[in-house]
Amino acid sequence: MSAKFRKLNILMASTMLAAPVAVAQDTEKAAVQETVIVSGTPIRDSQAAAIEAKREAPNVVDIISADTIGRFPDQNLADSLGRLPGLAIERDQGQARYINFRGAPFRFTAIAFDGIDVPGAQNGRIPRFDSFPSVITSAVEANKAITPDMPGEAVSGFINIRTFSPFDAEGFSVSAEAGYGEQDLGGGPVNKYNGRVSWSNDTLGWVVFGSHNRRVQNTDNRELDLELDDAGELIVNELDFRSYFVEREDSAFGGRLEARPDGRFDRLFVSTLFTEFVDEEERNQYVFDIAGGAEAIGGAVVPGATGYQPLVLVNRLLEDGKYDNSTWTTTLGADFDLGGWFVEGRLNYTETEDNTFLPIPFNAGASVAAGYDLTNVNAPDVTVFEAFTETPRSINGLEYAANLGLLIDAGLENEAVKLKLDAERDMDLFGRATTVKTGVQYDTREATGNSFAQDVGGFPPEVNIDDFATGVEWYSDFNNSIGATYYRNDAVRSAWSDAVGGLDANIGDDLLISIEEDILAAYAMATTQFDGGNLVYGARVEATDYTSDGPAINVAVSDDYVNVLPSAHLNFDLRESVKLRFSASTGVSRPTYNELRASASVDPTNQTVTGGNPTLDAETTWGGDVSLEWYYAPASLVSVGAFYRNIEDVIYADSTTIDGGLYLDSAAGEEWTLVGFVNGQGGHLSGLEANFLGTAEDFLPEPFDGLGASANLTLLDSEFETNSGTSFSLPGTSDMVWNASLFYEKFGLSARINYQYRDAWLSTTENDSLGEFWDEQERVDASLRYNLPWEFGGSRFTVFANANNLTDETDVRFIDTPATPNQVEGYGRRWLFGLRVDY
Repeated sequence: MSAKFRKLNILMASTMLAAPVAVAQDTEKAAVQETVIVSGTPIRDSQAAAIEAKREAPNVVDIISADTIGRFPDQNLADSLGRLPGLAIERDQGQARYINFRGAPFRFTAIAFDGIDVPGAQNGRIPRFDSFPSVITSAVEANKAITPDMPGEAVSGFINIRTFSPFDAEGFSVSAEAGYGEQDLGGGPVNKYNGRVSWSNDTLGWVVFGSHNRRVQNTDNRELDLELDDAGELIVNELDFRSYFVEREDSAFGGRLEARPDGRFDRLFVSTLFTEFVDEEERNQYVFDIAGGAEAIGGAVVPGATGYQPLVLVNRLLEDGKYDNSTWTTTLGADFDLGGWFVEGRLNYTETEDNTFLPIPFNAGASVAAGYDLTNVNAPDVTVFEAFTETPRSINGLEYAANLGLLIDAGLENEAVKLKLDAERDMDLFGRATTVKTGVQYDTREATGNSFAQDVGGFPPEVNIDDFATGVEWYSDFNNSIGATYYRNDAVRSAWSDAVGGLDANIGDDLLISIEEDILAAYAMATTQFDGGNLVYGARVEATDYTSDGPAINVAVSDDYVNVLPSAHLNFDLRESVKLRFSASTGVSRPTYNELRASASVDPTNQTVTGGNPTLDAETTWGGDVSLEWYYAPASLVSVGAFYRNIEDVIYADSTTIDGGLYLDSAAGEEWTLVGFVNGQGGHLSGLEANFLGTAEDFLPEPFDGLGASANLTLLDSEFETNSGTSFSLPGTSDMVWNASLFYEKFGLSARINYQYRDAWLSTTENDSLGEFWDEQERVDASLRYNLPWEFGGSRFTVFANANNLTDETDVRFIDTPATPNQVEGYGRRWLFGLRVDY
């Protein structure tokens, strides 16, 4: 038995022996259920349930209930969460992937399933929401003010995903949905399938569910290397034309077996959930190196948005790659009474994987001449000529100076075991009715893998790439001025693999990740009632112990630290329909595993180290929230709020001075330079939120009483200071985020149209450049559902239609200023039609 699991057993035994013994007090704890609503007004009814749960919560929280999720045209939970106030989406090729919770970096958000927090699949900290389909959930809670029973790493928010319980529906129940549609650009199919089957009686129940979504799309992409001279004239260094053909699938499967016996045990259950996102991607790409051609003939690029360059160097890349990430989590749970305390015990195993493998035939150094026109900088136009002439020529059939094979590989596997015990009881404290809650949690995690490796070698000469040309021009809503055509990239990859006996990247030891991390947490909190409200107060203590190994340099760095995280939440009922909340909370954000890795490349001659930084400090935060909420009518809410977070030791990419003895014994005491990730100075994050949810049922006559609307606005501000004194906003902070939707449901019809907007924000997706931003983005989506007015064998039928990106938006990323974009992407609209059956 390993030392880790011996520690786990000791902790379990000692916790049980130390269970509180107090005056017996019988307390009945009914399990909280989120009933899936099936009615003639599903949007209104589920909205009312979510609002009531928010109203009764002890902290600042926003909730989406199951039927609300079902009525949005959402592929995954990122889409659903992005409609809540303060939460914004970051997309990849047009599809929602990450959440910036109140403008914070991705890792400031913790994610949990049924109260069990799990590691983020990306870098051990960052949740990937594109692998979580909306339909697996009964409700989603976005906690904005953190209580002591929540993990300390929920710096900006704690998202708890409640999966379905077999007791959500009585007896035998079946729900199934199937849909088919199309992606405009390229005409690729869109498929949607999901189902759930459950059975329960008074004491026993089970549920199984599954979901599978598939999308085939083309992505128009142009990447640019631009700069402005002192006069503000554009200098065009490089233009990169790309067309992606992607097939993306997300799947989720799970189930739960639950018993609710009479007697001391309130509930016994085992649950499991597996989610996976797979992206199979073909990329056809031509890179026009204008600056490199000018330099080769002893010149320089002439400033201007239009121009002609007699020598341009061309590279061609034909990728056929795969990205996949998954989360598998299984929990064994028991709820029982012990000495007047209601105890919840959980034992959880979670495994996450995140893998990238991109084989790319890389043909470099062809020579052409080119004219270019960037009058519309987001749609560059290039005309290809024979080198040093103005004789037009095809981009096909070029002679390349070098034919290379590039293999890109990255992967991380994380195994985590968690023991969690919570105990709660009601008592009088200081003469007030009080609920006391205490608990302990132990996490042990082991992460292994590697950071991005790029392995470049020769391409087999017996494989002639031109034999795989299709002659089919790129699908494009921009322009295909270069006349590019598709290749059969998958066949090129197969031929390459056959010629060399398989494709495997050579991963350097300096890129390896090997980290063991233990987190022991304990908390105590109380909720004390008083006339007109309650006070929730307490503290959480988290002790972190980690070891990061660097095999290439025979370095293992171990460290431990303790964080004390107090919080308090004051909730006033100013009137029966008006609630005022004040919160103060603290948190800790640990470095990602890539940032914390000890592996690095060491250059003793220049006294430099490039790689991870195993001596990073965790970021720590403190701050407060205030919220005023008016529940002016059923299923209706008006609220305003404000928050502030102070952040210490912000982590960012830079260089810093270290003791060379950490990497080389003979260099002890020498000042070396580490190029990687460092702790900067302090920072802050603040914002204002306004939210409106309303229906016309109580105000307008038929048929207008089926109308409803929602709108929310968030204004954000953030800043952190680097070690050199330069200030930047935090990655993920948009100054303004807002959503609005209008719905109508009556006579079996349920229709909704939704608008989302966020303005520019510092990017965190593809590199560590602090000057890279995503430009403002907006989306218009719509959904339509109709409950057929008849049943068959007790089954109810609903037909539905979803439409996404109705305004056919283009997403732009830029360096420093929108005048110098470095990426422009278009995807087209998406349509889906389907049928739902409920029994």
